[in-house]
Amino acid sequence: MKCNYHTHSTYCDGKEPMALFVKKATELQFDHLGFSSHAPIDFRNDFAIRENHIPTYIQEIEGLKVQYPSVQLFKALECDFIPGISKPFSYFKDKYYLDYIIGGVHLVGNNLMEELWFIDGSKREIYDSGLEKFFKGDIKKAVTAFWEQTFEMIEVEKFDIIAHLDKIKMHNQNRFFSEKESWYRNLVFHALSLIKKNNIIVEINSRGLYKGRCDSFYPSSFVIEKAVQMEIPFLISSDAHLSSELPLYYEEAVEELIKCGVKSLMGFHNGVWSAYDIC
Repeated sequence: MKCNYHTHSTYCDGKEPMALFVKKATELQFDHLGFSSHAPIDFRNDFAIRENHIPTYIQEIEGLKVQYPSVQLFKALECDFIPGISKPFSYFKDKYYLDYIIGGVHLVGNNLMEELWFIDGSKREIYDSGLEKFFKGDIKKAVTAFWEQTFEMIEVEKFDIIAHLDKIKMHNQNRFFSEKESWYRNLVFHALSLIKKNNIIVEINSRGLYKGRCDSFYPSSFVIEKAVQMEIPFLISSDAHLSSELPLYYEEAVEELIKCGVKSLMGFHNGVWSAYDIC
């Protein structure tokens, strides 16, 4: 099977309409394609779908299912977890009858939008200035805040897939901390223990590689290897914002997973997740 469950169109911060993604997925002979616009957040932003647009978003996906029957399409949202700000993930899943939810942390902090550290995006200087502004340059404190917010999301929210698990490393680029440090690995491994406990799927996300912002997949090899030991399930996502990004690093992701000992991936079938052989 060839699947991508993490896809962003012009309904959020993606750059192309959904029809182009479906057309490309059909050309590439994808089996499954899931759309996952960033869920609405209760402050002004330019990256999330507006809630009053969700019915149209769903209606368009349903129409594309009829137009392109060779690829199975799914409707989802990627929900940001920001304590005191974000709505419960179940609100969106239940209200709009979504197939699944992807959970992720892109903004570290709580309660006030003016006090959120943005760890994502194309500008490394935003990461650096936030590190100084909110944590006085204390990288250990800042990274711990990211992971603790991730822990809380896993324990409090109900969702299917965790997005780009270790994205905190992206703008670090080995400048402020090393992934080999024991304090960092202890945080990662605690996240894995919670993921296992709550039956969450870990995505192997290639966006950092093809955008040239990271030298490895999310998550790193040592994380994948530990997750394999814990029998945590995986799937592959390109986190595409352009239709041309759908297949990027897919084969490399398969090779990486096999090298780390992964034997199967998860697919969405008849409303439930089930494993299929990786090769």
